[in-house]
Amino acid sequence: MKKCFIIILILIMTLPILSACWNQKELTDLAFVMALGIDRGEDDLYHLSFQLVNPGNVSAGQGGGGGQGLPIAVYKSTGRTITEASRNATKKISRRLYYAHTNLVVVSEEVASDRTLMLNLLDAFARDPEFRTTTEILIARDSTAEEIVTTLTILDKLPVTKVTKEIDSTEAMKGENISVSIDDLIDGIVSSGKEPILNGYRLIGQKEEANKATNLQKTTTDALLAADGLAVIKDGELAGWIERNKARGVIWVLDKAKSTDITLKWKGKKNAISMVPIRSKTKVSTIFKNGKPVINIKIENEGWISEANTAIELMDPKTIGKIEKLVEKEIKKEIQSSVKEAQKLKCDIFGFGDGVHKANPELWKKLKGNWNDYFADLEVNVKVDSYVRREGVRTNPFWSDINK
Repeated sequence: MKKCFIIILILIMTLPILSACWNQKELTDLAFVMALGIDRGEDDLYHLSFQLVNPGNVSAGQGGGGGQGLPIAVYKSTGRTITEASRNATKKISRRLYYAHTNLVVVSEEVASDRTLMLNLLDAFARDPEFRTTTEILIARDSTAEEIVTTLTILDKLPVTKVTKEIDSTEAMKGENISVSIDDLIDGIVSSGKEPILNGYRLIGQKEEANKATNLQKTTTDALLAADGLAVIKDGELAGWIERNKARGVIWVLDKAKSTDITLKWKGKKNAISMVPIRSKTKVSTIFKNGKPVINIKIENEGWISEANTAIELMDPKTIGKIEKLVEKEIKKEIQSSVKEAQKLKCDIFGFGDGVHKANPELWKKLKGNWNDYFADLEVNVKVDSYVRREGVRTNPFWSDINK
């Protein structure tokens, strides 16, 4: 009797393990939203563009198979809130919108410039249990968010893959952009010692051709997507843009610079030498002079000579020393210009306020309320140490032999 009771008890305990998933969803009933574009219409409604994947047209392997149609389908809807606009889309889509695989959110400059609109949409994303807040978010420059998410790309079948990979590659190789998630943006907005930044993205070329199938049937497209600048966010809305080398200066200070290219003049010849950093470390410290905070930025950089388009003796230690000084001067100039640009906007995107808070909590209590105004006149010192570790496969360039 006791043995039977134990067997029955074991069976009862294993029943929950054997039960099926209570909320399973069939793949054929789901519409996978890969990217989401958010614009603002003249009616003050949210205008959403849903980039949906066409699985049959994406899964085609090399050598045949799969569909011959476009890899994505884009549906649009409007609403007073993100939730309403998303629900209204169900009137046009036969499947349930599924956001667990959304990799990109694009907002227009008009939306980004409105604090209320930005905070409302961020709340919607952070509150939805299905939406991942690790999703990349960026701003469409001189384009609508709809234009960004509807553009077809050649190399990557899914446009969203092209954008996210491009941000990663330009962060790693150029140093003018940085991957920013919804979580990063929210953390920056609620923080009192650091303001967030976002990537800008632009549609270049003939916009009317960007979403046509013919755009995929050419070796060079009529329209393409490209990363373009860093957006400065202040108090939850777009405050301005930082471009090119100034954007790279921001990445230097944030200690996110992985690699880039630094072009130098040599003995009056422009673009004579190119150096590529291979390692870089930034240390930001806070000291106090007469009770006022002062920021010290120290950068240690190591790189190699990737081009030498002039007659130069790269085996001479004195020559290498001069190149190192030129690189230090160039990096310092970029950082100083980026700091001045942020100070003009009165927006501490570097997190200097966090440093002051950690170094002197009592002083921070006094400065916290108007820190960005104080930041505009903050003393910032920059010191760069750069070293050339190698000259590439070749030592002295062809120019040295030609001029003999």
